[in-house]
Amino acid sequence: MADKKTTPKIEREYIINLRRSFIKAPKYKRAERSITAIKDFLKQHMKSDNIKLGKYLNKEIWKNGPRNPPSKVHIKAIKEENKVKVELINAPEEKPVEETKKKRIFRKSTEESKEEKEKQVDLSLVDKQKQVAKDKKEKPKEDKE
Repeated sequence: MADKKTTPKIEREYIINLRRSFIKAPKYKRAERSITAIKDFLKQHMKSDNIKLGKYLNKEIWKNGPRNPPSKVHIKAIKEENKVKVELINAPEEKPVEETKKKRIFRKSTEESKEEKEKQVDLSLVDKQKQVAKDKKEKPKEDKE
């Protein structure tokens, strides 16, 4: 059997000038145009069509709204196999979250749940009646003159 060739992991840093691209777009679409400019730039430089933008890069572009994206971004692109992951230079690295086993919750039969609801209603009525009785006792009696 032939050994599969493993492609090395490629990391590159770029400073991309976004102003050139978004100045041509309408004012309300500038952030969208900036994202497409980043993807186009990376398609050309990293030779891959599968590009995933990181959460922090996306937030950086949209932080001032769709009309005012930053004019330049400093990014780090990592190419593994056929995927390119892009993130801001000083963005924190996210660790994968381990899935925990979910506990199964079994529902009670409808008859049992109806009984419990009735008990809760009865208890709430009793509590209200006790509160009313306390209120009546606490009110001071007014002297009639």
